[in-house]
Amino acid sequence: MNYVDIHSISELHEFFRYGKPVHPLISIVDLAKVERSHRVPGDVYRLNLYSVSCKKIKGVFGYGRTTYDFSEGSLMFSAPYQALSPDPNIKVIEGWGIYIHPDLLNVNTRGRKITEFSFFGYDANEALHISEVEKVILEDCIRNIQREIGLNLDKHSANLILSNLELFFAYCDRFYDRQFLTREKSSNDIVQRFDRLLTDYFNQESLIGTGLPEVKYFASQLNLSTNYLADLLNKYTGKSTQEHIYFRLIDKAKSLLWSTEKAVSEIAYDLGFEHPSHFTKLFKRKTGVSPKDYRNQH
Repeated sequence: MNYVDIHSISELHEFFRYGKPVHPLISIVDLAKVERSHRVPGDVYRLNLYSVSCKKIKGVFGYGRTTYDFSEGSLMFSAPYQALSPDPNIKVIEGWGIYIHPDLLNVNTRGRKITEFSFFGYDANEALHISEVEKVILEDCIRNIQREIGLNLDKHSANLILSNLELFFAYCDRFYDRQFLTREKSSNDIVQRFDRLLTDYFNQESLIGTGLPEVKYFASQLNLSTNYLADLLNKYTGKSTQEHIYFRLIDKAKSLLWSTEKAVSEIAYDLGFEHPSHFTKLFKRKTGVSPKDYRNQH
């Protein structure tokens, strides 16, 4: 597999054969005008850029280990150096992309908060599907950003570009919340499947062989990214994936402390801990007492 790394906005424009950028750290591209005939089938592209693309295409787009059909029009977000593998034969009917170099965002706290949006870590099959009204709102933001980029740079430019980016991503965050709610049935199904996976995992007689479960294990079982699963669980249960795992872990630990005479260290090993001291520390943090004191109290 051949990886093609694109490190800057100027390299991106050169690759797109799109003309010269007007700003060194941010660009908005009409994706219907991008040249694709020179792309090599099978090549995987990695951009050292944050990107958001909104497009309707004919063809399939590879993103990580998944493929996605954008024929209905959706927003896809990517963080620097995520693997992208578009089919060179796809045809973009319409769409735009906004590309941001990390240097534009990492200069202050406001910019860094933008990089922390969890949807930059979603998979393509978790794209944001927007209504026509939402599309108009986002494209208004895009026009404002484009207008500011096109002006001569002055002492206000960076602040105004950042302010418009904050507004754009705040709307994206709102629309993702709406998407979680409008897909309530499928979201609840995922929550229930996650709960069954948790139950099955902790119903094992011992976790010595499998170890403590990781967030990525459950995300993989549900065919979701870890970020999307965490956000969905937080939306519907108020707890993160890791909090759910710890809750079920502590619940099983309590049961073993009540119903067996096993030493605390043996219980720790049965629960998948390599070091009993780590189990004791976690148990005390979650319950306020040590496993030994908990057993004595009950």
